[in-house]
Order: sequence, then C-alpha cells, then structure tokens
Amino acid sequence: MNSASAQERSFITNGRLFLGTESNRSACVRIGDFDGDQDLDVVVANGRHWPQQNFIFFNQGRAKFNLARPLGQDRSTSYATEFADLDNDGDLDIAVGNDTAPNAIFLNDGQGHFKYHGTFGQPSSIRSLTLADIDQDGDVDILANARGTQNLIYFNDGVANFSTTRPFGNANDSTIDVAVGDVNHDGHPDLVLANRDGQPNVILLNDGLAHFHQRIPFGTGHDETRAVAVVDLDGDGLLDWVTGNIGQPNAIYFGDGKGGVRESLNFGRGDGQTYTLAIADMDNDDLPDIIVGNNAQPNAVFFNQGEGKSFREVRFGDASQRTYSLDVGDLNQDGYADIAIANSDGQNHVYLNFPLRQ
Repeated sequence: MNSASAQERSFITNGRLFLGTESNRSACVRIGDFDGDQDLDVVVANGRHWPQQNFIFFNQGRAKFNLARPLGQDRSTSYATEFADLDNDGDLDIAVGNDTAPNAIFLNDGQGHFKYHGTFGQPSSIRSLTLADIDQDGDVDILANARGTQNLIYFNDGVANFSTTRPFGNANDSTIDVAVGDVNHDGHPDLVLANRDGQPNVILLNDGLAHFHQRIPFGTGHDETRAVAVVDLDGDGLLDWVTGNIGQPNAIYFGDGKGGVRESLNFGRGDGQTYTLAIADMDNDDLPDIIVGNNAQPNAVFFNQGEGKSFREVRFGDASQRTYSLDVGDLNQDGYADIAIANSDGQNHVYLNFPLRQ
C-alpha cells in the first residue's frame, strides 16, 4: 500500500483509556508484553526530580488497563523505565534510571512480577536510558545519558550485572537522548546524541570495539534537542535520524552512509516544543511515520507521503498537556499502532488509532 491510498487516521482517547487516576510527574512510558499473555502492557516512570512510584499497567485485552502493579517498593526520582531481556531468560526485564538517586534493575518472573535485582552505576543526573547490544556480544547493555555529567555505557555480563563501564561523549555533554544505529554502514552500532544547553548534537562512531572516539557534529551547533530516533526514512538503505527540538522546528537528517549528513529539512511548528518522538508505520502503508509529543502544544503524527520529505500532520491531545514521553504499539489488537503518552503533572492516556470519520 502506498501513502496516496492509505486510509486517513485519527487518534481517540476517553476516560476509560487513562493509565490510572493519578496526575504524576511522569517522564517515560514504554509499551511491551510484560506478563507473556500476547497483549501489550505499559510501564510508566514517575517523579523526574521528585520521588514518586513507578507503575506497570497490565492490558486485560482490547486496551483495557484494569490491573496496575507498582514497580519496586521505593519511590524514586525516575526519568526512565526501559525494558529488554537483560538476563537472557526469554522475558522482559526493566532498567530504571533516576535523577541523582540509585538506578535499579528489576527482573521478570515471566508473568509480570518483578523482583529487585540490584543497582547499576553511581547516582547521576540521568535523563534517559538506551538499551542495546553495544559490544555485540549477544546481550543487552545500558547507555545512561546524563545532563551535564559524563555519559556511561554499562556492559552486561549476560545475567543482568553491569559492573564494567565505559564513558562516551564529552564529560560535560548535556545529553538528553541517544539513538543507536549503524550510520556509517560498517556493521557496528553508532550513537546519535541529542544535546541541550547550547551544545551541538553529535554522531559518535564505533571503532568496532565499542569505543566512540570519532565525533561528528550535526545541526546548527546550538539546537535545543530533547529527542532523537534513527530510521531509514527515504528508503535508500542508509540510516537517517530525526530530532525533536524546543523553541525551533524539528529536523530530519538524511545520512550519507559514512556518518555524515547528505541533506536535512525541518518539519513541524517553527516554535515547536517537542520533548519526545517515535517512529512507526501508523497507517500501514509500509512507510515510517513520525510521532511527536509536545509541551503546551498538541501532539502530532506526521504521516510520510513518500521519500521521507513530505508529511501530512494530524494533531491529537490537549494543548495544555506537558508530554514528556510517548511510545507506540497495537494495544487493542486491531492491526494498527496506538499511542501511549506520559504527561508531567497530568493524567497519562492511551490514544487508539481509528479511521478518520468523514
């Protein structure tokens, strides 16, 4: 199916699609099947700078989140709840990244019950975690991205212990987000850093041994970037990257296959306030679309019209919301990706993806 014939979509929520009734300072939302029942659940990180409880919301089918369970006993200043199979037992575990409080690993028993496994690293100004097999040894490592302090890679020993570390980036990088992908086409995962505080965004190229000494700036050099994702947006077989910015338009950078930028373009509002973004095919036309979450502006899906250079914007959500995070997945099992959002000082929602009513 091509974009011209794809069915137009809309994104609908209601009071039964809230993730709980509390209005927390939520910073991260992620969608995954945590209890192994073949439908998608949602985990939310709460707190940011203030200790609050993190929660998992279990899908009872068709996007009915009638069961919630706290993640851990402690309330923490959480910015991130990222998941992967960290201990190689076949189910999804969760790494929690906190702001100047101990980080935590929670291991899954396979049915959505999580046991505290231990901490990793020392308390730092964590703003996000990125989970990926950075050293290509078959298990998932943790990249801890900190604002104004050293970013670190925590290498997995295969059973969810992370005692071996290595820095990446400069010691004073104000890194908010990191995307992982092979941008120079050499078979090794590289890092795309979204930096704030007037610092340039950069590509860090992998030397093949998980060292990242080669640094390639991109953008204007003073972008205020809060989110980044990698994807082959134009279908040329090379990775591109998308940035979500505040106080300026969002941007797309088309990769040249060598770690550099072949072409770039802006999209969205000129005074955008994008805090988070994701890439997914939202209309099943086999083209990657861009989903953005904004602060005090409506959120939006940018539908790819082909070649990754023209987009149709569909807005959703309340302009008063402060959306810090979003994730996508087919929550009601109708074959289309839905959206879960995490709002700071507001209720968190699920938006179901439906055909546009004419």
